[in-house]
Amino acid sequence: MHPRFNFFKASPDAYKAVMDIENYVQASGLERRFIHLIKLRASIINGCAFCVDMHVKESRHDGLSEQWINLMSVWWESPVYDDKERALLGWVDSVTKIAETGIPDSTYEPLKAHFTEEEMVKITVAIGAINIWNRLAVGFRSQHPIDKVANAA
Repeated sequence: MHPRFNFFKASPDAYKAVMDIENYVQASGLERRFIHLIKLRASIINGCAFCVDMHVKESRHDGLSEQWINLMSVWWESPVYDDKERALLGWVDSVTKIAETGIPDSTYEPLKAHFTEEEMVKITVAIGAINIWNRLAVGFRSQHPIDKVANAA
């Protein structure tokens, strides 16, 4: 797979607009682990290797456990996530797959039990932001960096 083109250079104004949303998310007051959870889970759903690579590394850097990171793709099967994280993961799944889910009450009610209305809006904006990044990166085939390959000897 080869990159199609650099979308940052092709439209600096569009890049700035998306960065403005990203800057809002980063300054929103949401807990860092929730931002990581949102970014990593949506990127997994959307099949964005560039973003998964980035958000795994950022999650590690901020001290989230390998198990917490590694089980994100099968979160409903693992007790490693607390009730608040599970509610958030269900919301991320539902909002990211909106055409399939219609965002049912079964994902809204658990979210509402753990977050304020203001937090729910900020969370949903954060989900929207990562979905924009995923669509840009997947659509234009952004390539993640290749880390040093380890020998499996």
